[in-house]
Parts: sequence; structure tokens; C-alpha cells
Amino acid sequence: MDPISLQLGTRNLHGCLVRLLSRDLEWLNAKVKLLLPNVDLGSGNQALDPTQRVILILQKLHTQGPTTWKSFIHCLCMEQDVPLDMEVPLMSTWGHEDGFPSFLEIGEESQSDSQLHPGLKRPHQSCGSSPRPKQLRKQQQELAERYLQLLRTSAQQRYGDRTPGPGQPLAFHQAYVPPILQWSRTSAPFHTQEGAVTGDPKAEDGTLVNIRDLFSTKASKGPRVRVLLGKAGMGKTTLAHRLCRKWADGELDRFQAVFLFEFRQLNLITGSLTLQQLLFDVYLRPEASPEAVFQHLKENADGILLIFDGLDEILQPCSDKETADPEDPASALTLFSRLCRGTLLPGCWVMAMSRPGKLPACLPTEVATVHMWGFDGPRVEEYVNHFFSDQPSQEAALAELRADRHLRSLCAVPALCRVACLCLHHLLPDRSPGQSAALLPTMTQNYVQMLLTLNPRGVLPAEPLLGLGEVALSGLESGKVIFSAGDIPASTLAFGAALGLLTSFGVCTGPGHQDMGYAFSHLSLQEFFAALHLMASPQVDREALSQYVTLHSRWVQRTKARLGLLDHLPTFLAGLASHACRAFLSLLAQQEEEWVAAKQAAVLQALRKLATRRLTGPKVVELCHCVGETQEPELARFMAHSLPQQLPFHNFLLTYADLASLTNILGHRDGPIHLDFEGCPLEPRCPETLAGCGQVENLSFKSRKCGDAFAEALSRSLPTMGSLKKLGLAGSKITARGISHLVQALPLCPQLEEVSFQDNQLKDREVLDIVKVLSHLPRLQKLDLSRNSVSVSTLLSLTKVAVTCPTIRMLQVRETDLIFLLSPPTETAAELQGDPDLQGNDNQRKEAQRRSLALRLQKCQLGVHDVEVLIAQLREGPQLDEVDLSGNQLKDEGCQLMAEAAPQLHIMKKLDLSDNGLSVAGVLGMLSVVSTCQALTELHISLLHKTVVFTFAPEQEEQEGIQKSASLSDLSQAPQPGNQEDPLKPRATFPDSLTFQMPSEPSLRSPRIRLTHCALQAQRLELLCKALGGSCCLGHLDLSGNALGDEGVALLARLLPGLGSLQSLNLSENGLSLEGVFSLTQCFSSLRWLLHLEFSSASQHVILRGDKRGRDLLAAESLPEFRAGARLGFGQRHIPRSFCLKECQLEPLSISHLCKSLEKCPGPLEVQLSCEVLSDQSLETLLHCLPQLAQLSLLQLSQAQLPPRSPLLLADLFNLCPQVQKVDLRSLRHLTLHFRSGEEQEDRCCCRFTDCGLRQEHVEPLCCLLSKCEDLNQLDLSANLLGDDGLRCLLERLPQVPISGSLDLSHNSMSQESILSLLEALPSCPRVREASMNLGSKQSFWIHFSQHEEAGKTLRLSECHFKPEHVPRLATSLSQALQLTELTLTCCFLGLEQLTILLGLLTWPTGLLTLRVEEPWVGRAGVLTLLEVCAQASGNITEISISETQQQLCIQLEFPHQENPEAVALRLAHCDLGTHQNLLARQLMETCARLRQLSLSQVNLCDASSLLLQSLLLSLSELKNFRLTSSCVSSKGLAHLTSGLSHCHLLEELDLSNNQLGEEDTKMLLGALEGKCRLKRLDLSHLPLGGSTLAVLTQGLGHMTFLQSLRLSRSNIDDVGCCHLSKALRAATSLEELGLSHNQIGDTGAQELAAVLPGLPELRKIDLTANGIGPAGGARLADSLTLCRHLEELMLGFNALGDCTALGLANGLPRHLRVLHLPSSHLSPEGVLSLGQALDGCPHVEKISLAENSLTGGVPRFHQGLPLLRQLDLVSCEIDNQTAKPLAASFVLCPALEEITLSWNLLGDEAAAELARVLPQMGQLKRVDLEKNRITAYGASLLAEGLAQGSGIQVIRLWNNPIPPDMAQHLQNQEPRLDFAFFDNQPQVIPRGT
Repeated sequence: MDPISLQLGTRNLHGCLVRLLSRDLEWLNAKVKLLLPNVDLGSGNQALDPTQRVILILQKLHTQGPTTWKSFIHCLCMEQDVPLDMEVPLMSTWGHEDGFPSFLEIGEESQSDSQLHPGLKRPHQSCGSSPRPKQLRKQQQELAERYLQLLRTSAQQRYGDRTPGPGQPLAFHQAYVPPILQWSRTSAPFHTQEGAVTGDPKAEDGTLVNIRDLFSTKASKGPRVRVLLGKAGMGKTTLAHRLCRKWADGELDRFQAVFLFEFRQLNLITGSLTLQQLLFDVYLRPEASPEAVFQHLKENADGILLIFDGLDEILQPCSDKETADPEDPASALTLFSRLCRGTLLPGCWVMAMSRPGKLPACLPTEVATVHMWGFDGPRVEEYVNHFFSDQPSQEAALAELRADRHLRSLCAVPALCRVACLCLHHLLPDRSPGQSAALLPTMTQNYVQMLLTLNPRGVLPAEPLLGLGEVALSGLESGKVIFSAGDIPASTLAFGAALGLLTSFGVCTGPGHQDMGYAFSHLSLQEFFAALHLMASPQVDREALSQYVTLHSRWVQRTKARLGLLDHLPTFLAGLASHACRAFLSLLAQQEEEWVAAKQAAVLQALRKLATRRLTGPKVVELCHCVGETQEPELARFMAHSLPQQLPFHNFLLTYADLASLTNILGHRDGPIHLDFEGCPLEPRCPETLAGCGQVENLSFKSRKCGDAFAEALSRSLPTMGSLKKLGLAGSKITARGISHLVQALPLCPQLEEVSFQDNQLKDREVLDIVKVLSHLPRLQKLDLSRNSVSVSTLLSLTKVAVTCPTIRMLQVRETDLIFLLSPPTETAAELQGDPDLQGNDNQRKEAQRRSLALRLQKCQLGVHDVEVLIAQLREGPQLDEVDLSGNQLKDEGCQLMAEAAPQLHIMKKLDLSDNGLSVAGVLGMLSVVSTCQALTELHISLLHKTVVFTFAPEQEEQEGIQKSASLSDLSQAPQPGNQEDPLKPRATFPDSLTFQMPSEPSLRSPRIRLTHCALQAQRLELLCKALGGSCCLGHLDLSGNALGDEGVALLARLLPGLGSLQSLNLSENGLSLEGVFSLTQCFSSLRWLLHLEFSSASQHVILRGDKRGRDLLAAESLPEFRAGARLGFGQRHIPRSFCLKECQLEPLSISHLCKSLEKCPGPLEVQLSCEVLSDQSLETLLHCLPQLAQLSLLQLSQAQLPPRSPLLLADLFNLCPQVQKVDLRSLRHLTLHFRSGEEQEDRCCCRFTDCGLRQEHVEPLCCLLSKCEDLNQLDLSANLLGDDGLRCLLERLPQVPISGSLDLSHNSMSQESILSLLEALPSCPRVREASMNLGSKQSFWIHFSQHEEAGKTLRLSECHFKPEHVPRLATSLSQALQLTELTLTCCFLGLEQLTILLGLLTWPTGLLTLRVEEPWVGRAGVLTLLEVCAQASGNITEISISETQQQLCIQLEFPHQENPEAVALRLAHCDLGTHQNLLARQLMETCARLRQLSLSQVNLCDASSLLLQSLLLSLSELKNFRLTSSCVSSKGLAHLTSGLSHCHLLEELDLSNNQLGEEDTKMLLGALEGKCRLKRLDLSHLPLGGSTLAVLTQGLGHMTFLQSLRLSRSNIDDVGCCHLSKALRAATSLEELGLSHNQIGDTGAQELAAVLPGLPELRKIDLTANGIGPAGGARLADSLTLCRHLEELMLGFNALGDCTALGLANGLPRHLRVLHLPSSHLSPEGVLSLGQALDGCPHVEKISLAENSLTGGVPRFHQGLPLLRQLDLVSCEIDNQTAKPLAASFVLCPALEEITLSWNLLGDEAAAELARVLPQMGQLKRVDLEKNRITAYGASLLAEGLAQGSGIQVIRLWNNPIPPDMAQHLQNQEPRLDFAFFDNQPQVIPRGT
């Protein structure tokens, strides 16, 4: 019997066991592999039968010892279906007392390796079913407990107090110092156990927590997920292992099991696995029944914690495709996602560690994030105390840290703190105090020193270090942080492991596969070694090195899913580029230091390039780290000055070290900077880094992460920031504790100008504490406490502060808004500088007297009692600009109290009581202030819109002071369209006070009362009028929107005289009918102030008003609409009254009633009616009633459909009603009738029927009716349907119609037949003087008449499209029109042949006819061809004018044809020549025998043409005028012309200007001047007249005694030439005009010319512009010109004349001077003032130009004025606001001014105000140019106001003034005459220049 049988006691039991196991060999094999992993059963056993195999296996199990055998028997009974009679003896013999085998013992004997390598995967086991459920449940529980104990024991062994082994974190033998932890999200679904540091039980966003707070027992049933975010080195991995150790030690007793996974290892698993496999195969496997253990874990999931480290290191993406069964195999990341979402192991706790960045999408939205901030000061000291064992070393290390601020900031990162401690431990013993920290200024140098400490001798081999660097760089570039043994050379691996630089650990790569992995002890160390390789390796050149110097944005949540592994590499490269690392790198690279320096320079250059770019906030911070690591002050200074002034940081995490690096860089900046942190998670002690930063001017924080600790740190830094002006802390979690620190710090910051504590959930006490600081901040201008919690009692306390504090000028409270605006005293700056001469008390007292306060308490739930308290406060306070209590709960009583108190409160602008529950009964109570308050200007009450607003104006003495200092800043502070409106700025874009006082306006104030939509009825009118009757002078009364009806209006009409002289009365929307309106017409006779009555039936618009002054007095809004072209009617003796009836049904009875009601109305009266349809009967009734309205001056009927026979009815109106002066009917919808007044009886009548459908059949009756009107001046029948037949009919009856002015027949569908009809009718119409017809796009047809018979007539035809068959008829008709003197044919398609035919057929008995042809072919035909056409004329040609550019040919024909004897003789001399040229010359000589004028302009004169002209000129004995200008002529052709001109001895005018001639050609041409003694006008401008050429000219001038005009502009005349010319001019005693502009005569030439000028008694115009004349020549000219008594035009501009010339001119200006041009003449204010005094009162001056002179303070000031001055040019004269007043006053004294040019000056709003004031007084002014000045929107609005008050100006140019485009568009919409465009779209009224 074998030993097993002996122990079983019987063979039967042994046999049963063998048979049982033979049935399930798979289970047996699996169990043996578990229990005997190292025992090989051998392949030979596979050949045995199952029974033999079972017996052999049992023997091997038994030989392993009792423990193994007992474990096997126990598994057998638990997992297999063992019969009861077999199970009892088996369990009783080998079962344990507790029924479980010892998993710990099994692990010690056979699985000890699993403790060291928990990642070993074991084969899967299937669990059998037990027939005993209770026992099975108990067994599962016991198995789970053993597994949990195994987990705890394994963790205890791993984290025991012993030397760190492979895979263990460093320094676990030291005491753990927890980092700062802070909740991040407000939506975290949990509560802490111990609460926040402040004691708040709720862990809200921004509160600090400890490790225990991370796992609250009050969590919700959802996923319990915690994500810890921390930058590299903050201690995330250390914390993960710390949690495992605390659990192993029993401190985290709420968890049954804790599992720790690292994603860098999970990344190596490429296959799919289940959660059970992840827990048991990857982490630690139970020794038995894994399914039972896993089931226990699922049932107790709330006690399970799974920690995933390195969430940011995941490689595979999270799959969005989820399977139906969450327990299906998947990737590690997918399992993590299911755990977080609660689909796997619901109820368990999941903690993930990650660097900040974009978290995977698999995380649920309710995940709670916690920020890890590293160490603060106390934690650093605690870590140092733990690191150094003895007290002297502790004190020495702490002394080094306290002495070096930068090293202390580096230690905020726990990993760097450890490195620094390692370095100090090595450095301290050998160095004196302070020297050790000096060797550790940067993070990089800390790492370098750490390497040196690893070898006691301080020398490290270069080759292994470079080998580690190469491995590190290749891993970073490929995304690898875990290496296999094959990735690292053996020697390098041994070196790194020996020094602790590399750690080793087992990694699971798949089921059953485990390898050894290696990694750098920290990722930062891998980056450091990669940087070492790049800097020291010869294989890396400088270009490749610079490519690694890049910046990686930490806004990864916007760009990429995970952080790169190269993020900190540039920082280490920058650190190694420091000069301090050069020796180390040289030793490491075994190269000279110059080689290292070249590489370092490449890094520095790359950083310098980055500093020049515009970087985002994260990149700025990263660059600050890099630049700080270089320790290069010059680079730091360059970067500091490259930063923009506004530096925003939005939505990314910032640590203490980040801000410390930023502050370090800012220390090298000279200018101020604005820092804006919004939405950034900030380390609580971050503000400490800003201490002493004098460059920060604006500092703003907006983040829920800021709490009391943050506020406390900020309060310590604020007093040290001497340049800080603006501080903002919004949206934080600050409580009373944090506010107390800030309140203590703020008084230490006297330079602050703006402080904001918005949205901080502050309570009453905190708000009051902050407000108490106001008196300690002398420069503060704004305090913003909006979106906090303030009670009504506290609000009243704040109003008391506002009343008593002398610097507060506004308190704005509206729902969540709470803002103080302050005005620091003007002496504040001097006080801060310690001015000893400052009398502080007196100034403060004066400032308090001048102070005014605006109080806006809107929607604050104020009641009656609160108003009483407020009134008591305000009575003791300063003057009030505004009090706004809208949106409260004052009711009638409270509103009444405020209204009664208003006169005593001295409110200067507005009291707003809107939306306070005022009733109808309370409205009358509000009217008491009308009679008691003299400062009231407007009261607006609308119960429907809940409006109650009192508007005030300053008292008389206050108003005078305000007028002296015009408040031009009101509009400049107004919000621009498109921007968010500041609630503290004026709401109206244009202030209501913007009015101009007219001479006729009364000095008494006229308040406006608006009681709109108040449900007032007729029975309340007497009480209302009684309440208003006490007002001394009521201005405007608005009762619109009430329920008065016809009865109330009739009653009001009787009560109105008791209200005095109103300016307007609005009764709109009161249910009126026409009867009610007719009852109002009686007011025209009873109320003298009533001038205008308007009624609209559809809109119920009823307005009664007096005279209109400037702006629209009835505008319902505070923003007035400027009315373009509004007139004030200055000088009118009778102000017309107007009655306007719109949108009414006008029946005959209503019209009769209306006319009867208007009969007693004083005149002149204007009536405007509009209705949809007006019947024949109604129109006839209206027309028959007109004679009874003797006072009627205007009747308008618009938007009415009139009957078709209306033109005939109206044509007879001149006979029925002699007072009618003008009838204007358009489109049968708009009718206007003008009536004569008694003084206008001589004015003639006008009749216009346009677009009235008139046809041929209407012509005869219409002419019959119009023939009765003897004084008809104008008749307009345009846009009708007359056609050719209608025109013929009209022309036949035209002699019977007495028209004396014009007839317009445009747009009547006429053709060429109408032209012929017109020509046929001309003989029968003797009074026609001109007719013009355009048959093209314009379709115009005008006939102009004179009162008497005209001898000559003009006909202009355009675009008539004449065809060849029309030409003979046209010639015949023209031959019969003997009175025609001028015919113009423009673009009539009259070709060369047709024109030739027309000239040949056109014959008259006698007379002159001027024919002008403008056709495109004229410009192409050439002079020769055109002369050939002229030769065909049947009459004599007396004038020829050809212009190729203008495409114009003009000839004057004289009939009958007469022969010239001289021409006949000359023609006979050519008769023997048969050439075409001579034939043409003979024809021309015959036709042009009497030619007097020949003009050729802009032509290209060929030689043949010039030869023909030569022949022609020889025969022209009567030629007086010859012009050849702007043309091209060859030298040969010029010789022909000269020869011909030399025979024209009777020439009186010769113009040869602007031709393209050389000097020789010019000399040749001037030869024609010989013998021209009768010449009167000579123009040789633009011809080269230098040297000998000028001599020829001067020789000819000596004989021209009749010369009146000489123009030689741009003729290259210098001073010598001017001397010769001056001598020649002595003989030209008749000279009236001399033009020498744009030459170079200089002072010498000017002096010579000045000597001649007195000898030219008839000189009227002289132009010496741009001649290089200086002060000497100018003074001599001035003296000479004073002797030219007839001089009218003087132009000396663009010469450096100086003041001496101006003074000389001023001493004797010519009496008849009309034009004075002195632009750019170097005049100073003195010279201009002297000229102005001399010009003052000159009766003939029309134009003055002083542009481009410096006239600051010296603009002309007139006292008498210039009555005829039309144009004044002061461009670019440096004119400012100060000189605007006298200048504007001078404008008024020039009544004829039409154009003022003030562009490119320094005019601002004050100047605009002065101009606006005088504009209405300048009746002739058409154009003002104010381009390129400093006028803002306010000034432009003033100009618009001035335009609206009656100015006739056509345009004001305002281009390139500081006016925003949207505001410019708004202003132009209101006043179209304001032009802001670059190009001038308006027509030039007056041509500038000459």
C-alpha cells in the first residue's frame, strides 16, 4: 500500500479519489501547475492512461509536504463535486481549523516570487459548483479575506523600512511631507470629513484639503472618481505609493483593497483583458478561486480603491465604441473608462494622477479634480528637517534657503527640493555660509550638482553619461519611458543602475509574459540627460540643436490629448547654455570651451528669436523659465522689453515657480505692464512672487480657485508694488478672513487708482470694511464691489459714506452692481510729493464746495422709511448731479417725499423715481415741484412705462460758472455704438443741455411737463391745470397717451389761456376725432403762441406748438434727431402758422367745415392735408373754398389719389383764385399750391403737371385754360404721354399761352419728328430764346422764353441719333429758322459725310449761325480732314475752333457768301496747280475769306496740315485771334506756321501756350511776333524762354504798346531773364495782367520787376507764385505794389517772403484789391495780424489765401469786416481752439462768405462749438472744410446742431478727425451735410485758385 492509501486509511477511498479526478484531468493539470509551478510532469506522462496519470500526480503532490497536500485536498473539496461520504474523511484528516489553507504559507514556500513580482500572471481557473450554498458562501468569504490579507502583506513588504529596491520610489525611508492639495471644481459631488482649512464643512472650489479629505464617506452613488493634477515633480507618484503604504499600515481602514497601476506599464500590454485579469494577472493573483474573490470585490466595490498613475502618459486613444457587455475584454484604457463611468465594479473608488492638460474623454463630467501645488515655505522647512538628520546640518541648509529667494522658489517643486537637499548635503561641509546656494541658482545647475554628488571625487566618466543621454533622447523622441535590456548598452545600464539613475522592475507585456523593464528615476531626469546629449554630443550640430529650442503651449486641452515628453527639454537646454555650465560641458564633451560656447550661443540666439514673437500666455511662462535658466541679464532685459504692455494669462495652470520666473524677467523691464489672470488655477501663495515688482501697473485675478490663502499672500505683496494703479480680484472664494488681510494692506498702497472686488460673494461686514479704506487711498478713482451680497441697511450706510467722503463723485447700485467713482483732489499729487507750499485745508474746503455727487440706487428694494433716512443724509451733503431711485418700492408716499425734498437737495441734473408703484392719484402730487423748484427743466411721468423723471438745470449763478468752463467731456465719455455701455457714463449720446440761445429766446426757464399714458380723463383736467397754473413760465406740455377724448380736448381748449405761453402741447393718442381737432383750431385766434397744429387720424398724433428753435422740441427720446436743412427764419416779418391734417377721410362736408374753422385764423397760414382718395366733388369743394381763405400762403395735399381731370381743374385755378402763385401736381398724388401775399403781387405764376398721364387730347383744353393766366412764368409738363403728336399740337397753340420763363417737356416719348416740329414752329414763336432736346438716356426737352421778342435763338440737340435721311430735312428746317443764331449737335450720330452735306445744304438769306459739333470722330479725324469739311460750307466762315481731346468742332457761318478781293487774288495765284492740296486751299480761301478767329487746341498737327494753314493764314486779312495750345507740331510744320503768322499783322490775341516745343523751335515761333504792334494778349506759358529765346521776345515786346495781358508761367525765366523782361515792359504802359508764376526770378528779378511796376498804371493782376523770392525781394515788391492803385489780384504764394513783406503790404494795400494769395509765404502771427488789420474793412476783397503759414494766435481779426469776401483759405496754419473764438467772430463780419477752408489744423471741440454758434448767422456760406483736425463726435454733433438752426451750408468736410466710424455714420444719418468720406462727394461750390 502506498503512503497515500495509508493516510487515506482505505483503498476504497483512494480508488474513489482516483476515479473522481480521472473525470476532470483539465482541472487537475491546472491545479498542479498552480501548486507545483517548478515541477515538470514530463511529456512521457501524456502516454499513460488517465488512471495512471492521476495516481502519479497524487504521489508527486504528497511528496511536496503536508502544506501542499492539504491545500490540494481543500481545493478539491471546495471546487469539485465531492460526495459527502468522501468529503468528510478528507476534510477531517487534512482540513485546516478555519477551513482555509494558508495562502501566506503557500506564497512563502512556492510563490515567494510573487511578492516581489506582483505582475506575474497565473492561468485562469474555473470554479466548480458546490451542492452546499451556505458552506460555499462561507468558503468564498474566507477565500476573499485571505486574498485581502495577501494584498496587505505584499504592500507591507514592498513599502517596509528598508533600502529601496528595484521599482520602489526614492526616499521612502524618510518621513513623508504631503504637498498642498486644492479642490478644483465646484461641481465636485462630495463633502470632506474635516472640511476646509477655514472650517467650512463643504469642500468647495479652491479650498485646501488633506489626504483624508480625498475619500469622503458622504459621496453620492455615482462614480467616485478623483483626478489629481500636478506638474512634473509635484509628487503625484509619491502620493500614489503613499496611499498604498497608508492602507497597508491600516490607516485607510475604509478600503478593503487598494490596487496601483502605472499607465507607462499598462501601455506595454497590447492585447485585451478583463477587469479580473487586470486585477489578478497583472497585479496580484489569489491562490485559489479567483472567481470567488472577484465576486467578493464586486459585492464590496465601495471598499475598493484603484489608483492609476500617469494618466497623461497613455498612448492608445480611448475608444468610443462600447460593447454591450462591459465585462468583455478590452484595452487597459477602456477598462479605466468603464471603471470611471461605473459600468465596471460600480461603487468603487478610482484615483488618477496626471499632469495638467486635456483629460481623456472617457472621464465622466462629474469627476472631482484636485490640484497638487507642491511645497510652500513651511513644507520646505519640514522636508529639510526630515532630510538632514543632525540639527547643525538642518540649520545650515535652512539658512541657505532663506538667504536665496530663487533657490527657495525652486524648492516649491518637491522633486527639485529633494535634488537641492542632496546637493546641499554634499556642498555644505566644504563651504562657508552662502556659497552653497550660489552654486544652485537654476534647476539645471541643481541637476548638474546632483550628478557631481553621486561620485565622492566629483568626477564622472563622460562616455556612460553621454550614453545615458543618447538613450534618453531616443526615448523622448519615440515616446518611450520604459526600456528593455536590449535598448541600453550593458555598460551604460550598469553605470546608471549603480548610481541610482536607472530603476528596474518587472513589467507584464501579456498573459503569462513578464520582462524586466528599466526607466529613469524621474521623467525630468530623462529630459536632463537628453539635453546633456544635445549639448555635448559632437553628432549634434548647432542647426539641429536650435530646432529643439521650441515652446510648447500648455493649452493642451485645446490642441492635443496628452502632453509631449519633450516639454521641459528646452528649459534644460537653456540652463546648460548658462556660462556656469560651460566648464562642465567642456569636460563632458571633451572639447574646448569655445566649441561649447558656440553651441550655447545657438541656444541663446534661438531664445532671442522666440522673444520677438507674439506669444500666448503659456509660451510666455515657458520662455520665462528658459530665459531665467540661462542667467543672461541681457537676454532677460531683451525679453522683458519685448513683452506687450497688456499681458493676459487665461485658462491654464500657474504655479509659484511660474510666477517667480515671470517676476524675475519683469525685473529687467523699464516700462509698466498689465497682468491679467483669468480662469487660471493658481497656487495659493503665487502672489508672494510679485513682492517688490515695481513694473506691474495693472493686476487682475479672476478665478474661483482664489481663496483666503491667496488673499493673504496677495496682501503681503501689495504694499511692495509701488507702481500698481489698478487691482482686480473677481470671481474668487474670499471670505471675511481674506478680506481682513486685504483691508489692512490697501491703505499701504496710496498710488492705487482703481480697485475691483467683483463677484466675490462678500457680505455686509466685508463690504463696509472695504469702503472704510476709501479715505486712505488719495488717488483712487473707482471701486467696484459688484455682484456681492449687500442688504438695504448696509446700502444706506454706503450712501452716508458717499455723502460724507469728499472724493466720491458717484455711487452706482443696480441689482448686482455696486460701484464707487471718485475724483481725487487736484492737489493729491503735490501732497504725495510733500509740497511744503500746499495749503491742504483750504484746498479741501474749496474742493468740497465744488464737489457734486451722483447717486444711483436702482432696484434696491428701498421703502418709504429708507427714503426718509436718505433725504436726511442728502440734505447734509454736497450738490447732487443726479439721484436715481428707480426700480424701488417707494409708492405714492415715498415719491411725494422725494418730490417735495427736491428743491432743497440742489439736484443739478436728474431725479429718477421710475418704477416705484406710482398711482394716478399720486401723479398730481408730483406736480408740486413745478411751481416750487425754479431749476426744473422737465418732468416726465408715464404710468404705463413706469417712468417718473425730474430733470433740472443749474441755478443762474451755477450756470454762469458752467458756461465759462464748457463741459466738453460729456460726449467724449459717452459709449460708442457696438461697445458695452458703462452704467456710470451718461446714457444720452448727446446731452440735453446742448442748445443754442437765440436772441429771441426768453431768459426765463421753460420747464417741459410730460404726463404720458397716465389714464387722465376730462374730469381731472381742471385739477391738472390748477396745479400747473402756478408755474411762472411753462414751456412744453405733453398729455399724450391719455383718455381725454373730444370732450376733454374741447375743455382743454378753454383752459389753455390760463397756462400762459406754451412752446408745445402734445395731445396724441387721446381718442380724438375730426370734430375734436376742429375745436382746437379756435386756439389759433385765442393763443398767440400757437403757430403749428398737427393731427394724424391713423396714428392719433396731435401736436400744438409754437416757433421751433434749433432742435426738435417734441422729441420723445433724449437723443435728438437733427433735421437736415431746418430753417430758423431770421429776418422774417411774419411767422407763418401751419395746420397739418394727415391720414384722414376728407369728404366734401368735412372740407367745408375745415375751411370755415380756418377762416378766422391769422395769417400767413400753411395747410397740409393727406388722405388716400380725394373725389372730384371733394377737390372741387376745396378749390371753391380757397378764395375765402385770404390768409392762406400754402396748401399741400399729399398721398392722395386725385381724379384724372385734376390738371384741368387746377389749370383754371389761376382764374378762379388770383392769389394762387404756383400749382404743382405730381403723379396725381401730390399737390402743392402757393399763394401770393399782399407784398408779392408782382411775382409770376408757375404751373407744374408732372407724371399726370396727359395725352394729346388734353393739350387743347389745357392751353385754353392756361391762356387766361397772363403772368405765367413756368410750365412743366414733363413725364407725361404727349408723344410727337402731342408736341405738335402744343407747339401750334404755344403762341396763345403767355409763358415768360420756361417750358419743360422732358420724358414725353418724343423722337426726331419732334425736333423737326420744333424747328418748324420756331418762326411762329418769337419769344423763344433757347431750346434744348436730348433723345438719349436723359430724355430732356426744355424751351426757354423771354418776355419780349428775341432776335436770336439757341438750339441744343443731344443724342438724337440722326440717320442719313434726316439730314436733308434737318437742313431744310434750319434754313427756314432764320432767327436761329447757335446750333449745338452733341453725340447725334452725325458722321463726316452727314456734316459735310448739312454744311452744303444750309443756306440763309442773311445772318450769323454758330454751329458746334461734338462727336467722337472729331477727335480722330485730324485737322486736315476737319478743314476740308469746313471748306464745304455754303456761307462765309468767320470762326473755327478745333479741339481733338474735347472732340469738338465749332464754326461760325456768315450769310450771304461774300468774296474778299485779296483772297480772290491769292486763289488765282494757285489756280494753275491741280493737286488736291491746292484745290482744298483754294476752297478754304474762298470759304474762310472773312475768318476772324482760328483756335486749335490739343491737336496733332501734321506737316500737310501746317502747310495748308500756312496757305490759309496768308489769305486771312481779317484774322484777329489765333490760338495753338497743348498741341504737337514738328519743326517743319512750325516753320510753315511761323511763315503764315508773320503775315497776320492785325492779330490782337496770340496764345501759343503749353505746346511741346524745344528752345530752337520756340525761337523760330517767336519770330512771328515781329511787326505785331496791335497785339493785346500774349500767352507763351510752358515754353522755354531762356537766353536768346527771351531776347527775341523782349525785342518784340518793345513794339507792343497796346499789350494788355502777358502770361509767361513755367517758362524757365531766371533773375537775368527777368531783368531783360522788366526793361522790355517799360513800353507796355497798357498792361493789365502779368503772369510769371513758377519761374525762378529770385530776389534780384523781383527787385528789377519792382522798379518797373509803378510805371504800369493799368496793372490789375500780377502772379509771381513760386518764384524763389525771399524777404529782400518781397519787401521791395511790397513797396512797389502799394503804388499800383488799380491792382485787383495779387498772388505771391509759395515764396519765402517773411513778415517784412506782409508789413510792407499792410502799409498800403491797393484800394481795389479783390484777391490776395499768400500761401506758404513764411508768415508769422505778427505778419498775419498786420495784414488782417490792413484788410479789415476793404470793400472789394473776395478771396484770401494764407494757407501753410504759422498763424497760431495770429489769425486775422476783423472789426469792420469784409462785405464781399467769398472764399477764405487757412489750410495747415496751426490754428488751435484758443484762436477759434476771434476767428469765428470775424466770420460773422463777412456776410458774403461762401467757402471756408480750415483743414489740417489743430481745431478741437471748442473750435467746433464756436463755428456752430456762428453758422446760423452766415446766410451765404456753402462749404466748410475741417478735414484732419481734432474734432470728436461731440464737436461734430455741435456742428450738426448749428446746421439744423437754419444754415444754408451744403457740406462740412470732417474726414480724418478722431470720430469712430459708427458714430460718424450715425451723425451723417442725422445730418447728411456732414461729410466724413475721403473723397469729396459734394460739388465744389467755388473753384479754388485761378
